[in-house]
Amino acid sequence: MDDDFFELGGHSLLVTRLVSRVRRVLGAELAIRQVFEEPTVAGLARRLEGAAGPRVALRRMERPAEVPLSYAQQRLWFLHRLEGPSATYNVPLVVRLRGALDVAALEAALGDVVARHESLRTVYPEVEGRPCQRVLAAEHARPELPLGDVDEAGLREAVEEAAGHPFELEREVPLRARLLRVGADEHVLVLVMHHIATDAWSMGPLSRDLSEAYGARVRGEEPGWGELEVQYADHALWQRELLGDEGDRGSPMGRQVEHWRRALAGLPEVLELPADRPRPAVPSHRGETVRWRLDGEAHEALVKLARETGTTVFMVVQAGVAALLTRLGAGEDVPLGTAVAGRTDEGLDGLVGFFVGTLVLRADLSGDPSFRELLGRVREADLDAYANQEVALRAPGRDGQPLPLAVVQPLFQVMVSQQDPAGRELALAGVETRVDRVDVAWRGTTSCSAWRRSTWARRASRRVWRGAWGTRRTCSSGRRRRRWRSGWSGCWDARRGSRSGG
Repeated sequence: MDDDFFELGGHSLLVTRLVSRVRRVLGAELAIRQVFEEPTVAGLARRLEGAAGPRVALRRMERPAEVPLSYAQQRLWFLHRLEGPSATYNVPLVVRLRGALDVAALEAALGDVVARHESLRTVYPEVEGRPCQRVLAAEHARPELPLGDVDEAGLREAVEEAAGHPFELEREVPLRARLLRVGADEHVLVLVMHHIATDAWSMGPLSRDLSEAYGARVRGEEPGWGELEVQYADHALWQRELLGDEGDRGSPMGRQVEHWRRALAGLPEVLELPADRPRPAVPSHRGETVRWRLDGEAHEALVKLARETGTTVFMVVQAGVAALLTRLGAGEDVPLGTAVAGRTDEGLDGLVGFFVGTLVLRADLSGDPSFRELLGRVREADLDAYANQEVALRAPGRDGQPLPLAVVQPLFQVMVSQQDPAGRELALAGVETRVDRVDVAWRGTTSCSAWRRSTWARRASRRVWRGAWGTRRTCSSGRRRRRWRSGWSGCWDARRGSRSGG
């Protein structure tokens, strides 16, 4: 009853899932902030006394003739129309397969997954100038699995070619597959999806469903899974019912839009950071990554600091990035972008689809705060952002006004994200599988115009954090990127208990 949620390993994403579970099981609404303020069962029970009833329930919706895009999809549709068909927002999954692969079973299993998830067989035409979702019948959208022979020397080029397919979203389903045969019992599977139909979380249900379907097809059976509770189109329609109209200031939409107007007021146009070359006139969407690691001792120190300050490890890392950027000359007002899962109802957890949202997290480093003081400021700003995440950056410009294709990413130029690779493994019966890291032309799928991006993931087996700084190749040299890595990896001992800007 009195165990602390965060001491047991809780973090921001699990808080969102906890709030969703309470809503569904207990029929009551909890705010994310309340979990941070009362992180025990006993404390939350007190908060639930007299709590408001649950919000509008997620359910199967009656489909109109024109199903609108979700707010998240509208962002990508705008960019797609602005740039034209391109590979900028492609999400490749590349898997090494060793063993006796049943190619026919794999192709059939891909068809099963596409039939199960409507998002993978949806096209996005315009009707009278408005984009809409059009779900194709499963029999008309079964993916082909062309097989090609390639040697190791030509493998990278073949993967890049497959991953670089420019989707025409108006008429083409957002999934393509290709199988490359490297040897008698060695293949490479390349699945390429457009981001409008998938996100990082989706790799979990996609991998699980493909694994189950392949196992069934190898046995000569159809997969025995039950019907999904809802589909992505239901989410898009429910989202509009839930949030209401932006013009109604009393609606959830109106309140959240007003929050972001206040939160982003006076935001710096550009973070001035050192570079070796000026930004190009046209974005190239090409960059480099510099990988880094924090050992178990450093990880434990971060966890300890988060617990002592009532924050999360993500907040600690965000504060560290902000402090480092200030030290590099970014100023005292540091906006950072981050991705949130956007699955605010547990009924969405098993879907393949694009739910992820982007938040602007603003760090105030004025007055030379200590690092713990900075963490307190970051905590308050982040909790406010999490409470208003449904409409975060739903349009690609300030106050919802579209911007031209910009060399400088509007609102922020540095993004920080945390990834949890657990549960995304592909397990094909009788075949050894390994997901390969793909650095194909380094595209940041959620902020391709961002100047710098810091991503990390924890390896649970060894309590080691591995991460990467991603930067524009056209702006910075390899030497400067290595200096950032050294400064980042070495900053924690100097930061704990010190001034944030020193």
